[in-house]
Amino acid sequence: MRPSSPIGVFDSGVGGLTVLRQIVKKLPQEDVIYLADTARVPYGGRPPQEIIKINHEIIPFLINQGAKMIIMACGTSSSIAYPVVKDKYPIEIINLVEPGSRGAVAASPRGNIGIIATAATINSQAFQKEIKELKKDAKVHAVGCPLFVPLVEGGFIEAEETKRVAKEYLKPLLQEKIDTLILGCTHYPHLSKIIRSITGPEIAFIDPAEEAVADAKKLLKKAGTLKIKVSPAKYEYLVTGSVIQFQDLGSRLLGKPISGAKQVTLS
Repeated sequence: MRPSSPIGVFDSGVGGLTVLRQIVKKLPQEDVIYLADTARVPYGGRPPQEIIKINHEIIPFLINQGAKMIIMACGTSSSIAYPVVKDKYPIEIINLVEPGSRGAVAASPRGNIGIIATAATINSQAFQKEIKELKKDAKVHAVGCPLFVPLVEGGFIEAEETKRVAKEYLKPLLQEKIDTLILGCTHYPHLSKIIRSITGPEIAFIDPAEEAVADAKKLLKKAGTLKIKVSPAKYEYLVTGSVIQFQDLGSRLLGKPISGAKQVTLS
């Protein structure tokens, strides 16, 4: 792949924009193709085989679009599909579980770590196993938060109902006196203000997107495919559902206008 080729990023919806935000910050010269599979959002309640099948549709699609690397900007895909697909394609695929777990272990003073994610991610035990491999005596507490993705996709970022739901989800983790919290779905950093208002300032938040993009930068440097800045970065948005809905909500969450998104069909 040429250094000028884009990075492919995908998620079920607007959650992966938290990964794009990190790319803009850490790799501002890189072009990006962002695929939002909004026709099938959320992924978190789907059976594992269906999630794997979806990934086997998206990854070749992004490769055909010229991606030099793919970042799974989706905790559910990272947990369930990554172990199956990682060695089946000719380009580097980056997941969120390994970098997110590494960041949590490094940040946790007492090894008392909480995870919030989709039901599929929690049930896969991916984060729990990775943390235990890195720190055998870590205490890991995980809670599935199935309503968070629909609330974010619906634009209810600061709604009272969202805060009420968040309090219920976080209650068992706060009772365990966690010192670190992994936001194990890329939609969840969009709710960090509400989550922080409930946890207080003492608990360290881990956004796996930060570590994942740092890993991407290292791998691109090692492969000699880091883009040399010769022109402003281009961002292409592809959506399987409503273009207007994605552009409106995405612009609000990204903090910069999203325009020119195109609707695509994957299957």
